Amino acid sequence: MKTNIGLKEKDSAAVAELLNKLLADENVLYTKIRNAHWNIEGPDFHAQHIFFEELYGDLAELIDEIAERVRSIGHYAIGTMKGWLEITQLTEMKYGKNDAAGYIKEILNDYESLIISLREDIKKAEKHEDAGTEDFLVGILEKHEKTAWMLRSHLK
Repeated sequence: MKTNIGLKEKDSAAVAELLNKLLADENVLYTKIRNAHWNIEGPDFHAQHIFFEELYGDLAELIDEIAERVRSIGHYAIGTMKGWLEITQLTEMKYGKNDAAGYIKEILNDYESLIISLREDIKKAEKHEDAGTEDFLVGILEKHEKTAWMLRSHLK
């Protein structure tokens, strides 16, 4: 059945495309944080292990919300690693050691990249007259800004 929610097909398709890219980025970031959680070593192991678990737990919920947003505007969410890797702006883990500072620097860089992209995506959602997605993205932006602040604070 066709989705009839007041968005033109070309607008909802453009918004679904940007949401699927965000979905890909969040899944790559999720995997990087799981890697850090599993492989962290050092005197701060326990605290960092728990911290990374909180981060990927939050992302797991967010990933589901993004996919459901794509579906709610009448399109399909990309659900494969191959699909995500084709459209993500992020790269797989580059850092070679297993210490907290290295993992946090790389993860922080990814959060900051996503924050910059989210600002642009918010403007695009507005251009496509999708206030619901615009509001949804603002919420993600705020969460990611807070997480980036926490990550930066670990590095001081």
